[in-house]
Amino acid sequence: MKRQPKRRAVFGAERDLRIPAGFFAVLLCLGSGAPQGMAQQAAPARTIQALIVTGMDLHNWKATAPVVAQELEKDPRIKATILQDPHALASTPLDKYDVIVLHFMNWKVPAPGEAARENLRKSVESGKGLVLIHFACGAWQDWPEFRNLAGRVWDPKLRAHDPRGPFKVNITDVKHPITDGMQAFDTDDELYTCLAGDVPIQVLATAVSKVDKKDYPMAFTATYGKGRTFHSVLGHDARAYNADVCELFRRGTAWAAGLDPQLP
Repeated sequence: MKRQPKRRAVFGAERDLRIPAGFFAVLLCLGSGAPQGMAQQAAPARTIQALIVTGMDLHNWKATAPVVAQELEKDPRIKATILQDPHALASTPLDKYDVIVLHFMNWKVPAPGEAARENLRKSVESGKGLVLIHFACGAWQDWPEFRNLAGRVWDPKLRAHDPRGPFKVNITDVKHPITDGMQAFDTDDELYTCLAGDVPIQVLATAVSKVDKKDYPMAFTATYGKGRTFHSVLGHDARAYNADVCELFRRGTAWAAGLDPQLP
């Protein structure tokens, strides 16, 4: 007796379960790379851990640190943790973080000591990212190596900044992955004029002082060992974090951590 193909009801209709000719050929084709026009499932994006180090500053870090964390996490690849004691860098394992965001300045209080400094230095040298926000350029005034990590630091002998107010930030490197596609934007902030240093940096954005008419870096990158540094002096207070400033910090943080700054 000739065996009949099995059939079963599917949503009220009958479906022949015999495998059509060419089915396995299609599977082999998919396994070796789908033909043009056939959709492929994208690989999941890598999630990075960002540690925001804050807790002491001349500025209102209690208002700005949560804004920084919230804005960074608008990139779904970034997960932010806030550390409210910079001295805890001495005992915090930094190997589980991809990028350290410095958002503090030890104003008239002792800076984190030798253990914290060496923990940070070794982490960046080994390949971790480093981001500096606003007055973080003035941290560790008694630590000469911080100048090399930061690229540029606050020099108290220089004029600090223009009076708080509106100014335009100009994108000077339109081909860098961080600023690719970004346009000049307006902000309301402190225009820092006080940075000093001599290590090589790549300036991404500048602004012209209304006081002395000179051009000053607002955002730049540097390298330290295998690590990447993104440094921007923008971000005086919560009001200074407009959409463009936040986009700049998100991109800079992703880049420092080794990700493509552009969202997929």
